[in-house]
Amino acid sequence: MKVTAFNTSPRAGGNTHRMLEIALEALAKEGIDTELVEAGAPLAGCRACYACKKMMNGRCVVTSDAMNDHIAKMVQSDGILIGTPVYFADACANARALVERAGLVTRINGNQLRRKVGAGVVCARRGGFTSAFDSLNKFFLIGEMIVPGSIYWNMGQARDIGELDKDTEGVETMRVLGTNMAWLLKKLHA
Repeated sequence: MKVTAFNTSPRAGGNTHRMLEIALEALAKEGIDTELVEAGAPLAGCRACYACKKMMNGRCVVTSDAMNDHIAKMVQSDGILIGTPVYFADACANARALVERAGLVTRINGNQLRRKVGAGVVCARRGGFTSAFDSLNKFFLIGEMIVPGSIYWNMGQARDIGELDKDTEGVETMRVLGTNMAWLLKKLHA
């Protein structure tokens, strides 16, 4: 089994990355293969051209960014984590582009994410957590994915790189999320 995490923050190695890393460490301790993908390079949003429906090959027609690699990794994974920083009270532009394009391509091509396990992870300095978390969860739910919980919503409070580790509840939430995700994956694949 494999879980792939997508850090959509344009700040590679920052607090969103750290949140995903903590969850992946817990998954690895449970014997789950993991990968952390830095998806913070600019991703274009969906153009609603529906070329993916005409091609029916599991790919987006836009090839100027890494989206098709991200979609392929999602399809090949048993579990997906998407991490976003909060910008202006919602998920960042890269997170929105990822869910828009991956969501459309995978749904049109036979709902390829159905019954995979997925969870969103959100990091903010102060506010906007719930709207960003809600945006990510809608992607998982409309894709017929299974969303595990944790001891609180999957949120961490930090601004400057390295501050996340001071948010003890956020850190513990990520550990429990990873453990719960591993438990669920094992049950589904038993």
